[in-house]
Amino acid sequence: MTLRTATVSDLADIMDLERTSFPTDAWSEPMMREELLSPHAHYLVDVEAGRLLGYGGVRAVARAADADIQTITVSASARGRGRGRTLLRALLEAARQRGAREVFLEVRADNPTASALYVSEGFLEIARRPRYYQPDDVDAVVMKLDLVAWVAGHGAQTQTGGVCS
Repeated sequence: MTLRTATVSDLADIMDLERTSFPTDAWSEPMMREELLSPHAHYLVDVEAGRLLGYGGVRAVARAADADIQTITVSASARGRGRGRTLLRALLEAARQRGAREVFLEVRADNPTASALYVSEGFLEIARRPRYYQPDDVDAVVMKLDLVAWVAGHGAQTQTGGVCS
C-alpha cells in the first residue's frame, strides 16, 4: 500500500470508486475536482500495483482550529486490511500539520464498520442530522476528535512514510 497526494489526474479513478462506493449519493465530478484543487483540502490516494484502491480527503484551512474529514473510501476488494485506518491517520496528521486541534466528520448511521473505525481512533458522537443522506433518508452521525489528545496517544504511529504493509 502506498499513499500519495491525489491530483486531478486521479479524478477518473476516484470517481469510479466514488460511484461504486456511494451509488445513491456520490459526489459529482465537478465537486470532486474542486476539492482536489482547493488550497484548503488535502486528498490522498491509496495505490497498489498501479490501481487506485482508496482515497480520502480532509478540509483543513491553515491555522484554523478545526478540520473536517470530507470522505474516505476503500474498494470492497481491499477492505478489512487496515487501509481505511491508514488513510484516516494520514488525514489526521495532515490536519495537525495545518494547525487543527479538533477534527469533525459525518458518517452514515447505517455504516457500523466506518463508525467503529472512528470510535476506535477516539472520535465521539456529538450530534445526529436526521435524514441527512438522500435519497436514502439515512441519518448522519456527527463525530468529533480532540486532535491534540489523539496526537499525544497515537502520533508516533502516523509516521509511516506513506507506506504500510
